[in-house]
Amino acid sequence: MRITDVRGHALSSPIEPPQTRDFHGGKRRLLKRDVVLVVVETADGEVGFAPAGASSSAMREYFEGDSQATFADLVEGPIADALEGETVDAVTDAHDLIDATDLPERARHEAASAIDVALYDLRGKRAGAPIYELLCEEYGTEPDTRLPMYASAGMYMDPEGYAEQARIIDELGFFGYKYRPGIGPEGDLETIDRLVDAVDRTEIMLDSHTWWKLEGGAYGPETTADIVEYAGEKGAYWVEEPVAPDDYDGYVELSELGVPLAGGESEESPAGLLELGRTGAVDFLQGDVRHHRGYTGCAEAIEFCRGRGVEFVPHNFGTWLGLIANAHLVAAAPEVDLLEYPVFEDDPALDSEEDPGMYPFDLAFDVIEETVDVDDGKLSVPDGPGLGVTVDLDVIEEYPPTEGAWTEFIYD
Repeated sequence: MRITDVRGHALSSPIEPPQTRDFHGGKRRLLKRDVVLVVVETADGEVGFAPAGASSSAMREYFEGDSQATFADLVEGPIADALEGETVDAVTDAHDLIDATDLPERARHEAASAIDVALYDLRGKRAGAPIYELLCEEYGTEPDTRLPMYASAGMYMDPEGYAEQARIIDELGFFGYKYRPGIGPEGDLETIDRLVDAVDRTEIMLDSHTWWKLEGGAYGPETTADIVEYAGEKGAYWVEEPVAPDDYDGYVELSELGVPLAGGESEESPAGLLELGRTGAVDFLQGDVRHHRGYTGCAEAIEFCRGRGVEFVPHNFGTWLGLIANAHLVAAAPEVDLLEYPVFEDDPALDSEEDPGMYPFDLAFDVIEETVDVDDGKLSVPDGPGLGVTVDLDVIEEYPPTEGAWTEFIYD
């Protein structure tokens, strides 16, 4: 296929009024959520889409000055220059063209991720097949299109608030409830106790980046180990990112406690995923088609996990478009079964009189015309061509980008 147009649209979904959350050592203000929509068009008039942008999981737009808008500029600048007018016979040809640019390595990985997904969307549309069927051919597998999910929610609340949210998630049938601790060591321990009492069939997962990421809010190694060990004693399904992403020694030391650990979303490349996996410290490796060079880049990590007692579980924290992109991978990849479902306020896919959402993120739903099919905590993957969903291009006008960081931290 010959690529004729590559566009990156920066979008912002305001949180109005802004929300403030207390954590150990300060307060966090939530102002908006930013998204980049990548659009790739061919000479035949076919259009492929992908979710993209600087990884919010690593908060680079806050700590390093990057933003979703600067990534959109990169897509429409050097990435478009590298791809427009080129004939791409294989998805990896586009990777080669991107890698031939003089962009920083991390930017090349982010760009390759978006272009990879968009090209798979185009390939599927051209073949009249969903992406998962294309991936099944590559993996030699049969698709499983009804996927168990864990709900990703719970951000800096009092212990009772976490427990109430987990109860709703449990009633909705999700496999797991993942929350963000960091309200102080005593509060984190109390939260674990309350969650165990609040749920019936739902697993409990801790996403613990606050323990190390934030100035003035970090826990020391001994405190971290105590909470990890306690979470394990109480049956936590995993503890995610309990130490900084590059602290492999810290991962290894904590793994000796025998508590399942998860990590990988903040790794900048597929090679980083493998490096973390090779430590032997993580039980769950969290790649992401939006950040680890798309379906192509995640394939090596998936193969690495097979037969090693390590489960590949995609990280996914954004829009329904990103959810569906990762869902196609889970539907096809061998020994990959679980999907992350971020829960935002007023989620139209969830049948509950009580709202378990973290904060408003209307663009997460509005970016596609369909409502995703969630029932009893499971997602039915769309079977239409490509991604199988209809991107609503009206969001380009309805959610214009706004300047500034999406979140702010105020320290005591």
